[in-house]
Amino acid sequence: MKGSMRRVVFAGVFVIGLCCAQSVGLAGSAVSNDQLADEIRELKKTVQQQQRRISELEQRVAQQESVARSTGEVMPVSEIDRRIDERLSSKAPAYQLMEGLALSAGATTVVQGAHHANGASQLSSGEDVFDASVSADITLEKKFEEYGEGVVYLTSGQGAGVEDELQLYSNVNNDADNDQNARLAEVWYEHYIHSISGAVAFGKLDATNYIDTNAYANDETTQFLGRMFRNSPVIEFPSNGAGVHFGASPLDFFDVNLVALDADADWEDVFDGLFVAGQLTFKPRLFAREGKYRILVWNNGANHTQWTDAGKDKENNYGWGLSFDQELNDVVGVFMRYGWQDPKVYANGSAFSIEHSWSVGPQIKGSLWGRPDDCLGLSFGQITPSGKYKTTSGVLAKTESHFEGYYNFKVNDHLCLSPDLQVIWRPYGKDAANGDGTIVVAGMRGQMDF
Repeated sequence: MKGSMRRVVFAGVFVIGLCCAQSVGLAGSAVSNDQLADEIRELKKTVQQQQRRISELEQRVAQQESVARSTGEVMPVSEIDRRIDERLSSKAPAYQLMEGLALSAGATTVVQGAHHANGASQLSSGEDVFDASVSADITLEKKFEEYGEGVVYLTSGQGAGVEDELQLYSNVNNDADNDQNARLAEVWYEHYIHSISGAVAFGKLDATNYIDTNAYANDETTQFLGRMFRNSPVIEFPSNGAGVHFGASPLDFFDVNLVALDADADWEDVFDGLFVAGQLTFKPRLFAREGKYRILVWNNGANHTQWTDAGKDKENNYGWGLSFDQELNDVVGVFMRYGWQDPKVYANGSAFSIEHSWSVGPQIKGSLWGRPDDCLGLSFGQITPSGKYKTTSGVLAKTESHFEGYYNFKVNDHLCLSPDLQVIWRPYGKDAANGDGTIVVAGMRGQMDF
């Protein structure tokens, strides 16, 4: 209101100045005394009118200030915010639940063609097949101040891809998920233990989040698609189930992870048979570069049968492994895995068992050729079946060899495309139902992040 008064005063001054200018102009034109007197009378009249308007405005401002004083002081902005929060909280509790909640979503599509498919479902030996799969994931994560966090992970998929057309020790599309129903893949709470830089998590867990991890070969949506390069095929991971995880970093160069899950993942008698694993991670800075060297052991308490004595069908399985990744320079990093498991037993219902597996390969950043957000991955590995399986079953059980190469091309901030090539020599140890020729699998992966 005070600004309005200033504008009125300015208008009055402007009018007075204008009249004066007109008077000067008339004087310069040799006007008569009568004309000049008329101009002065008009000017006086204009000034009186402006004075009356200013007086009226001042009275209005005084009245409004009086009303404000009678109803109370003006409320500070912080107090207004507090009352708004109280109102929203009382009417809509979800308002507070949304604070600090992070939502992420993604979808992966894989199209692959396989030359010399050897699955039992093939009509003849060495057929070519061309199939696809799609999966979608939604993750809800919320931090609880400085003491913990909770995660809910939903997933669904459709299509087995070419995997159901192949007979292998380790298949070619780790993203294939033909469940077709949205389901809770993970739901857990993690509590921080700041004194030891650690945490304890419990709920429905995925053991591969903590065991056999690797910087360059651990994500089927952006890295290698082949299952043996995602995780070691000789570690008998259970499906996601009830479990607990403990992790700590007591020293800058040393981590420890321990996990225990229901080995059957059926939520029945969860303590009768457990999958228990531990992993020690050493983080020396070789070549002044980051690297992680992991040593792991595991035991699976689900029922297993001895190859040489079918009557012993309640045996445990166990094994150990290594998982290394090392950055060599700004553009190249390498990984290596090795695993071993007990060759004397097999999981009930399985047709074979593996004794050894190893894999190795580099990852090269696209900055080498002017594409800093792209990367190229190459890997080679072998899977050796159990000697007890070979002698007991009377099969060839040759070592199965795998090669995979992919190029992850970033189209934009939400889409990556990855051409992928896999070659498998001596598939299924040369014991497949429909041929033992070398299998070539070529495909394209699309990863969309929202």
